[in-house]
Amino acid sequence: MFITIICITILAYAIGGKDINKHLDKLKDVDWKAKSSDIFRKIGNYAKKAGRMATKPLLQLYYVLTMGETTTLEKALIVGAILYTVMPFSLISAKAHKILGMLDEGLAVLYVIKKVQNKITPEISAKVEETLNAWFGAQPFAQTAQ
Repeated sequence: MFITIICITILAYAIGGKDINKHLDKLKDVDWKAKSSDIFRKIGNYAKKAGRMATKPLLQLYYVLTMGETTTLEKALIVGAILYTVMPFSLISAKAHKILGMLDEGLAVLYVIKKVQNKITPEISAKVEETLNAWFGAQPFAQTAQ
């Protein structure tokens, strides 16, 4: 849970333009491989409720997380965005503030996608589609072509 809090804090500070270096130092000994397998399970559970379209960007981030050349900052941002989205807590409650409650999670994911978009390779896109097809079934070609 400590790593989750640190990663979400780093994400919030990065979005807010604040200094994150002191928090990054706390992540130097993290076993990212073990953390990523836990995150994959959480994305799978979230997918059942959220659907294919909401799950796709989380899987893109997940597969960037598992790449060898992803920096510690990128990993922290990815973990923060994914866990903030899939965990039951939120800074802005969707129950209390309908639209705003959904937008904060979307903003977090969008922010991180923009930060790592150059790392979303055709290979990652193929893995994402393969995982989505395994979870939701294959979509007709016309809907998956972009």
